[in-house]
Amino acid sequence: MPRRLIYAANWKMNHGPTAARAFTERFLALTSPAADRELWLFPPAVSLTMVADAVCGRPDIRVGAQNVHWEPKGAFTGELAVPMVTETGARAVLAGHSERRHLFGETDEQVGRKAAAALKAQITPLVCVGETLAERDGGRTEQVVVRQVDAVLERVPAEDWARVVMAYEPVWAIGTGKTATPDDAAQVHSLIRFELSRNGVTGRVPILYGGSVNKGNVLSLLAREELDGVLVGGASLDADDWAELVGLGG
Repeated sequence: MPRRLIYAANWKMNHGPTAARAFTERFLALTSPAADRELWLFPPAVSLTMVADAVCGRPDIRVGAQNVHWEPKGAFTGELAVPMVTETGARAVLAGHSERRHLFGETDEQVGRKAAAALKAQITPLVCVGETLAERDGGRTEQVVVRQVDAVLERVPAEDWARVVMAYEPVWAIGTGKTATPDDAAQVHSLIRFELSRNGVTGRVPILYGGSVNKGNVLSLLAREELDGVLVGGASLDADDWAELVGLGG
């Protein structure tokens, strides 16, 4: 089968409804569906419904939430339940993004719970894993990544992994301008695949790379067959730039 890449845009705490509407209108005008790619958008929660409604005529575009709670409802002020997210039209959710782990204390166990909750609601979890600079310099990349993957394996049975997408995003490359080399990224992607297969996961789980991806390095990253796409932050915030980036690898 021909290779199909995923280009995922994480807007983080940017683009409220007004800005999101302007972005989406411009992006739709600049792009057309392509057989070799999927386009994923992760706007902030307040913009989810607007973006999902705007792209409903484009089956190549999937909208997702940046975060959810694993419980379906309850006394969790400020949190979003997966059923709430699905009502907006979202079909995916980020779980374990490095900023959630390291700024908000999200644990490996919680990431596993969130992934399982998403699957139960029939939406796709995009599970992020990756090591800090100290862990990398200490030679603990493999230990950390395997631990994070195993925490999801504990909650998600092997037969459900056909509905999971992963992303390797080294913490030291998030918003720093530093990027793992294509060889570095490919090596960790292969490690993740080995750990999944060792635990009975068959088939190819898509694994994206995230970490200061931009128009200048996306082609060299996607030249590696181990990578199934990219998860992009800052370089996805301008509609013209994002449209150009997703067109480069096509």
